[in-house]
Amino acid sequence: MTNKSEVVVDKEKQTDLKMKEERKDGEPTAAFKGAAWAALLVGVSGYLIGLFNATMELNEKGYYFAILIFGLYSAISLQKAVRDKDEGIPVTSIYYGISWLALIIAVSLMGIGLFNAESIVLSEKGFYGMAFVLSLFAAITIQKNIRDTQIARERG
Repeated sequence: MTNKSEVVVDKEKQTDLKMKEERKDGEPTAAFKGAAWAALLVGVSGYLIGLFNATMELNEKGYYFAILIFGLYSAISLQKAVRDKDEGIPVTSIYYGISWLALIIAVSLMGIGLFNAESIVLSEKGFYGMAFVLSLFAAITIQKNIRDTQIARERG
């Protein structure tokens, strides 16, 4: 005769096994994936809300918006090129170099823009800089998570 507590423990073990079976070896956890998406949402939303509420000219807002988009794209592109190269997937040296150059330009333009912005107080400059860096890092992490998940599921 089984004890009621033994049945509960067995059901918990079965649930744990099902959860472990769903996540393939090498696949990031759901918590890590969620944290990366949350970081991207917080970074981009904070940056855009700050731009929307800023008292700067519309052309300045456009500059900072374009830098954010350019930075996100260049960071993802570089992460993909670096990983492809590391995994032995052919990457042309011109694409690899352009990916590095694009990210360096995006980060430099952000830094130069914030350094020369006279209408923005120092605390706002720090806010934009941190939101920008958070967004770039989160975008890279999300792209890595997507690729790790894809590879883990292809392996079976």
